Formats: sequence, structure tokens, C-alpha cells
Amino acid sequence: MVPGPRGVPLLGNLPEFGKGPLAFFEKLHARGDVVSWQFGPKPSLFIAHPEQVGELLTEVERTFDQPDLGIAFRTLLGNGVVVAKGPDWRRKRSLVQPSVRPKQVRSYAATMSECATDLAESWTDGQRIDVKQHMAALTQLIAVRTIFGVDTAADAEAIGRAMDVAQQEIGAEFSGIGAMLPDWVPTPGRARIRRATAVIDAEVARIVARHRDGDTERPDLLSRLLTAQDETGAHLSDQEIRDETVTLYIGGHETTSSTLVWAWYLLSRNPDAYDALTTELDQVLGDRTPAFDDYTHLPYTQAVVKETLRLYPTIWLLTGIAKEGAVLAGRPVPVGTRVWSSQWVTHRDARWYPEPEEFRPDRWLAEAEEIPEYAWFPFGGGPRVCLGTRFAMVEAVLILAVLARRYRLTVDPGEIRPVPSLTLQPDKEVRATVQAR
Repeated sequence: MVPGPRGVPLLGNLPEFGKGPLAFFEKLHARGDVVSWQFGPKPSLFIAHPEQVGELLTEVERTFDQPDLGIAFRTLLGNGVVVAKGPDWRRKRSLVQPSVRPKQVRSYAATMSECATDLAESWTDGQRIDVKQHMAALTQLIAVRTIFGVDTAADAEAIGRAMDVAQQEIGAEFSGIGAMLPDWVPTPGRARIRRATAVIDAEVARIVARHRDGDTERPDLLSRLLTAQDETGAHLSDQEIRDETVTLYIGGHETTSSTLVWAWYLLSRNPDAYDALTTELDQVLGDRTPAFDDYTHLPYTQAVVKETLRLYPTIWLLTGIAKEGAVLAGRPVPVGTRVWSSQWVTHRDARWYPEPEEFRPDRWLAEAEEIPEYAWFPFGGGPRVCLGTRFAMVEAVLILAVLARRYRLTVDPGEIRPVPSLTLQPDKEVRATVQAR
């Protein structure tokens, strides 16, 4: 273990971390693969090597515990499967997992392509668009259709606005002084996230009531959650339904929306990769709309998504708390130590990725076998790997396929920097010109 930069009394390295978490983790990594630092008064370790990342992710629930990510995070997600621990987590995972298995994702693929096609048909040659706004609206619509089984702009708009506020406040509290404050301390940010969550709760409650009043079977995720039973025959409670639908919404909307924004940005800056993408789409699809079965026949399109997630991972941070018996790199970790890993840092390590700052989708075709396990972990890994991984990958690939087959998006010149909040967001509007192919 290598000592990290000196901190200040009580706050440790929190002030520097809060100014720029990504730059701070890069600074720690420059010192080594296992570096100690102080998150406030709490002892912490930063790890960057895939072997140690794997040790952390695979040992969660045994020798590492899920950390408390703060009142803002809990206000939004409640005690959903991402937050729950121990037997409660295992029960909820068993109830939620069947809703996002490959068979179920297949049934959602038509909705994904249909929504993307509707967006493509609304575009015109030469049109100027806000890429983030269009991708957010698209993935929101897909989310409310596949998760909630509703199809009105009001549902998507109300939930989407509230989610945007909640995401901003979670990021602000997590990397600021709010991370050190007790839950009972009132702050303007906590008030804002409570108001946003109240909107989300009201929308979810209304949609759940609509489902329960219906007399027909629905194919959406919410309906499957409402009928799911654990081994004792018990159903999820109303609060649990709320927590899981919000969790699935974030996984199905926020992560994919952000990934697509970064993908258009990277493709626009790398015309050779854009040409390779459209060549594959022309050869595989021709003039038809992609379906679920096309996913496996679009390896370069998948590689574009993977390479985007390498450079701009939507989830940029994972942590765990050491329990009795925790070990990293062959050395015991004191109980209570908080261990941090960042996809942003490990994904950009030249040891695993030649020319790590370059956007090279082909590396996932030619060099994939040389990339170590846990050198790429945008969806986490181990027993708590994101349940929506398949959903998110299929959604991103099909949306790219639908839109890039018909249009070329040219993002305006200038660098766009990532801002770490709940997900990794661009620091400004991403404006682009739509060009018909």
C-alpha cells in the first residue's frame, strides 16, 4: 500500500476529492495500484489494478459490505436491490432478475427499435439538435413503455424532470461537504431531492394503481414485479415495488442516455470509426429496422458501445466497506476501511489498453482476449453485477443501429468534459447537425 496525499484535519482529502473526483483518482493512481487516503475522518483505500477490482467485486456480501452512499442516494433509491444487503438483497435480486433475463429483453427489443424509428422519422436533413435532450427523451420513452407500460408524454416528462434534479443533487452531496453531514441536517439540496422524489413517488403510485385495476395481463417490467413471488409465496410490498421500479428506470434510462450522448460525440470526432459503423449497418441491415436477433450480428456496433463505456463509463465509481477477513493483493484490510475503485481510471490504464485515450472500437474485436477480466467493468461485476446489463447493451446497440443507418450526426467542434454526478454527464450542451445518409 502506498500513502496518498496529505489531507486536512477532520476532512482528510475530501476537499480535493470534491473539487474533481476524476482528477483526484488519477492523482492517486499515479502513486500506485493500492493507495491509502482519507474520506473525511474515515480510512480509505483506492484500488486500480483489475486483480484487486475483481477481489472487491467478487467478495461483496462476504468480506466486503455495501456502503451507505448517503441520504440523497437513499432518498431516491430507497432500499432497492442496488442498496439492499444480505438476505434482503438476495430475496429482491431473485424477484427482480427474471424481469430482465434475455428472454424478457427480447420482448422489449421491438419497443426499443420502434421508439428509435419514430425519432429518426421526426428528424430532417440539416436539422440542428441538442443530442442530450433527444437521447434523454428517447430513452425516457423506452423506459416508460417497457418498465411502466404507459405511453404518454406526461409520464415521461414528469419523471424525467424529477430524475434530472435528483441526479444532480446526489452528485453534489456525494462529493461535497454534505457527505460529512448527519442525515438530520437540513440543506437546500436535500430539500430539492425530497421534492423531486415526491414527484417520482406520486407518478409510480399512480401507475401501479392503474396496473392493479387492469384486468388484462401486461408484458411490462412493472407487471412482472407485481406478480413475482419469493420462495415463501410473498409478493413485493408497495414500497419495494416503488424502489425497484425507480432503480430499473435509472438503469434503463439514465445510463443508456448518457452512453449514447458520449457515443455520438466520439463517433463525430473519429470519422473512420463512424464509417466502419455505417458499413456494418449497411451490410447487415440494408434498409430494414434492426430486431433483437440482429444484436449478435452487429459486432462493430457493440464494440462502439463498449469502447464508449470504456472512455466515458456512466457509472464511474464503485466502493465497498471491509468486513472481517477482507484481503486485497494478499494483505488483510482493516475492518471498516472504505475501498474505492473507479472505472474512469482502470479503463484508461495503458497497461491494458494501448493508446488508452484513443477511441478505437476495433480493440474489442482484435484485442479483446488480451484485456484482463475486470479491466472493463462499466456494469460492476461479481454477485452484484448490474441486473440491467443486457437490457442496456441491447438498447444502446439497437438505437445506434436505427439512427446511424439513416443519419450522420456531426457534433459541434470543441471539447466536452465529463462531470461526475450519479452518472458521468457532459459539462455543456452537446449540439449537432443531422445529415441524411
